[in-house]
Amino acid sequence: MSAFWITLFLLLLAACTLFMAAGWRQRQASTGDRDRLNQRFYHQRIDELAQDEDQGVVAERPLMERELQQTLLADIPPAQTMKSHSSSRWILLPGLIVLIGVSLGTYLKTGGLAQLTGWKQVQQAYPELRARLMDPGAKPLSMEELARLQLGLRTALQTEPDNLADWTMLGRLGMVLNNADIASQAFEHALQLAPNDLALKQDYAEVLTRSPDPQDNRQASLLLQALLKADPQNLRTLSLLAFNAYGQQQYDQAIDAWQTLLGLLPAGDSRHAMIARSIEKARSAAGQQSRQLALTVTLAPKAEKMLPQDGVLYISVSDGASPVPVAVKRMPLSHFPLSLTLDDSNAMMPDRLLSAQHQVEVRVRISRDGSANPRPGDWLGLSAVTPWDGHQPIAVEINQQLP
Repeated sequence: MSAFWITLFLLLLAACTLFMAAGWRQRQASTGDRDRLNQRFYHQRIDELAQDEDQGVVAERPLMERELQQTLLADIPPAQTMKSHSSSRWILLPGLIVLIGVSLGTYLKTGGLAQLTGWKQVQQAYPELRARLMDPGAKPLSMEELARLQLGLRTALQTEPDNLADWTMLGRLGMVLNNADIASQAFEHALQLAPNDLALKQDYAEVLTRSPDPQDNRQASLLLQALLKADPQNLRTLSLLAFNAYGQQQYDQAIDAWQTLLGLLPAGDSRHAMIARSIEKARSAAGQQSRQLALTVTLAPKAEKMLPQDGVLYISVSDGASPVPVAVKRMPLSHFPLSLTLDDSNAMMPDRLLSAQHQVEVRVRISRDGSANPRPGDWLGLSAVTPWDGHQPIAVEINQQLP
């Protein structure tokens, strides 16, 4: 840091020196040029007088030489004028001040002093941040502190480029901070130092899988397939391969990987349900749905007598815990009893599929005017919250009228 300021000071001093030297030389050159011009003129006139005298043109040469000398003496500025010129050199001082001010102002505006100061602060805080990260009992780092730690780590790696642990830490920090470029570059450096490290390869594959670049996704797929060939029962490799295949819309490969993963997990593992939902989601995306809700809708006699001519039937399915529907279907009124099926194509959100539910509650409403919002006079039917394995049918009777 001190070397930087010394360099900056020397550059500014050099600029000031050049500025002063240029002004000084200009004034000296002005006086010297005048003297040389007068001398040349004097000697030229003396030569001309000598030639004129030889030719008989001039008769009083000494008198004319004295007149020429007097003219030359008259052109020499008095001492006061010389002193004035000497003192006028101080006129350069305002220019020098302006030069210094403009230079410093330009640097403060565009030189990144704030960034430099921030970087210096990060360097000072880096040891403490790293110690907190490594201490399980310490207060967790915030995202801002993790970003500062990442900057400090990158700086430290400039002096220790062969530090495998730091490259690995930098890559994982990049993953946490969602900085794919830094994470990818860090893991590439780490793999150069430890090309056979399985965990590093898996981390690198995860970064490539998360990348929005399809080329990175394909590279991750090749890497994961090679890892799976070396260790076919590695749970993390299988999970990453399934996620990668799903992201590339290779649903059959994703389903195979998840099913293999299910077979390797111990009984009662909490991941069973999540993987099962992922499989159903992949099947739905691939058009291979195996779970459908078969629904039968009937009318109570009093409701049948009061059916609106232009009514609309709304069917919504929830999980019984949240009022937000999992699946919704809208259809015109028809003959009752009505039989229909709902599946993942009726899902409200792609991450909440009907096939992933284990209990359902069905709500059927006849809207008198087609409004999606319940209105007074609409007829309603509601099922109980029913355990559901994807196959058993559910019956709902419309028997209530909204007041």
